[in-house]
Amino acid sequence: MADSNRIRLRGQLVENYDGLIRKLTRRLGSSDFAHDALHETFLRLDRVTDAVTVRSPTDYKFRTAINIAKDRQKAQNYRVSSSEIDALLDVCDDDPDPARIVEARSEIEAFKRALAELPPRPREVLRSISIEGQSAHEVAARLQVSIRTVESDLKLALGHCADSLDHTLHRRLGGPRPRL
Repeated sequence: MADSNRIRLRGQLVENYDGLIRKLTRRLGSSDFAHDALHETFLRLDRVTDAVTVRSPTDYKFRTAINIAKDRQKAQNYRVSSSEIDALLDVCDDDPDPARIVEARSEIEAFKRALAELPPRPREVLRSISIEGQSAHEVAARLQVSIRTVESDLKLALGHCADSLDHTLHRRLGGPRPRL
């Protein structure tokens, strides 16, 4: 009698379907999951051969359904949810794009040309105050000029660089800085 295991197992699954569903639902915690696992079990019974007789068909079907459910659960755990995909796609790239890099390099070159066009003292005042962070008093003492001259040279240098770079120079409100 060829395929006797397969025929016997399928017949018993159909006869005990409701009992197996209840048992699987208790074990898996979900009626839908139990139905899916048992339907997959029915399909897998096509692979059963008569090479070895199945001694406990009920246990065999139940264990097969449990293994199918575990495999599906593992596969589901490896899947990425749509919210996780959205989060991954929303990652911001902080690196500047090539166009921005070229634009910045061009602006640096324009700034260097604007500095080179300045007379030596205003250029030195701008470098000392803006880059090195020296105070107007320190620069005035070092260059042996008045603070007013340093402020005037700084204003000239900033205005020239802003004009050369086509930037708007924002003027401070409220008069001169307090002197400390």
